[in-house]
Amino acid sequence: MTTTVRARMRPSTASQRLHDLSRPQLPTSAIAGRSLLYAILIVLAMIYIAPFLVQVATSFKTDVEAATNPISLLPQTWSTAAYERLFLNSDFPIWFQNSAIVTVFVTLGRVFFNSLAGYALARLHFRGRNVIFALLIAVMSVPGVVLLIPKFLVINQLGIYDTYVAMIVPLLTDAAGVFIMKNFFESIPASVEEQARIDGAGNFRVFWSIVLPMARPALVTIIILSFQGSWNELSHFIVATQSPELTTLTKGVASLASGQLSQGTQYPLKLAAAAIMTIPVAVMFFIFQKRIMNTTDGSVKE
Repeated sequence: MTTTVRARMRPSTASQRLHDLSRPQLPTSAIAGRSLLYAILIVLAMIYIAPFLVQVATSFKTDVEAATNPISLLPQTWSTAAYERLFLNSDFPIWFQNSAIVTVFVTLGRVFFNSLAGYALARLHFRGRNVIFALLIAVMSVPGVVLLIPKFLVINQLGIYDTYVAMIVPLLTDAAGVFIMKNFFESIPASVEEQARIDGAGNFRVFWSIVLPMARPALVTIIILSFQGSWNELSHFIVATQSPELTTLTKGVASLASGQLSQGTQYPLKLAAAAIMTIPVAVMFFIFQKRIMNTTDGSVKE
């Protein structure tokens, strides 16, 4: 029986050796170059990750230790005093709630309105379409800070200043999102819509039932960009509100960093707030990172 087992094992061993011999062997220089590339990438990754690790570690330090040894990654005395003060003795929960409300509504609005506008520019033929698209590109090149004063004047004239409406409505669309959706819809062949139009479906029905489900990669991209942009927005909220009850995380953390709400350095308090603020964006990105737009997804070859 041992001989039979050996006889059965010999062909597989021989085939394995033949496979190993047929596999192309990398030269020593190529292996050294690849190793050097991996080493450089690891160093760059550590450079980007190190500040975040310092931030998290410092948030668990005492004020004295954070001031004397700010860049150590292991606190000598672990303390949750900064987090307790944020959630129990400050307006941080209100800031978080306001940011969450604005971010959810802005993200949903941008997904709907950006995709609707992108479909209109990609599929509907009307006079002035090229002019509108050119103006859209022009808006993308204008720095946002230039529009702050006009934005404040419009919000004030409409009588919505210092309200949730002023925080949400001006952010419901963005030129970059419309541009992304337009390009994606143009990559989908028009033939996929012909059967629905033959059956009597209108433009909105074709958009909602046929084209939009095929644009899932682009929609995921819009969701990530809209969530991140509205969650981290600061300048718009400065000109749109002034009540403490409508303060968002960005305004609140900015006030902490400037020392308006505390005395001394207060490094653990400030970095704890910043660490909590980064969690939703990081979670959103890691959930959807594999579904970010690929312009070939959803399209049909004609």
